[in-house]
Amino acid sequence: MASKGRHEPSHVKVSKELGVAIVTGEHPPGTVLQGEVEFAERLGVSRSVVREALRMLAAKGLVESRPKTGTRVRERSNWNLLDPQLLGWMFEGAPPLDFVRSLFELRMIVEPAAAELAATKRSARQLSQMGHALEQMEATGLNSEEGQAADQRFHTIILEATGNELLVSLSSTISAAVRWTTFFKYRTNRHPRDPMDEHRALFEAIAGSDRAEARAATEALIRQALIDTEASLNAGPQ
Repeated sequence: MASKGRHEPSHVKVSKELGVAIVTGEHPPGTVLQGEVEFAERLGVSRSVVREALRMLAAKGLVESRPKTGTRVRERSNWNLLDPQLLGWMFEGAPPLDFVRSLFELRMIVEPAAAELAATKRSARQLSQMGHALEQMEATGLNSEEGQAADQRFHTIILEATGNELLVSLSSTISAAVRWTTFFKYRTNRHPRDPMDEHRALFEAIAGSDRAEARAATEALIRQALIDTEASLNAGPQ
């Protein structure tokens, strides 16, 4: 969900096109992709652009290139499924339900514990940032790009407030999961349920240094988000 008018380098655009085709099943594991010359001609770019795009995909575990045999799509077990960009590509189509549930299981493992820590370790500045993000979400709505960006910041700040560098290192993945599931819900459903009450309850628990309530509020938010996302998957485009 790039910002409107943002210019992306050609190799980034090509990597996205190929990446989406791979993760959505157009090029299943084991597929040998076209050669660089054929790709370059079909897409109207230089071979160096295609080469750099394939390097990006290889870094994410999606493809491997070998002399004489060409570039082959790797098995799904080799993909870096926690890569934020790859998560976004998964939601370009309708992601498999099992994958969506796994994503929410990850969130359920990480975020309630993070909120519990944040309730006692957050700084006044971090609490103010969370409050500001919450205000922006309410003012612009989660169906807007601004509101979705504020939602990402809200969840990212909670992880940062734990003061645990390993949890903070997961913030880009958790943030991407929040971003793309929310984007998907509003893309496929004109009137999804408003989750602001759950976000307010979480903020108030952290503001009140209530560890148990912060955990419970996070669990409730994630459970409801999964229900909403599954509903959007079942309903399809509106």
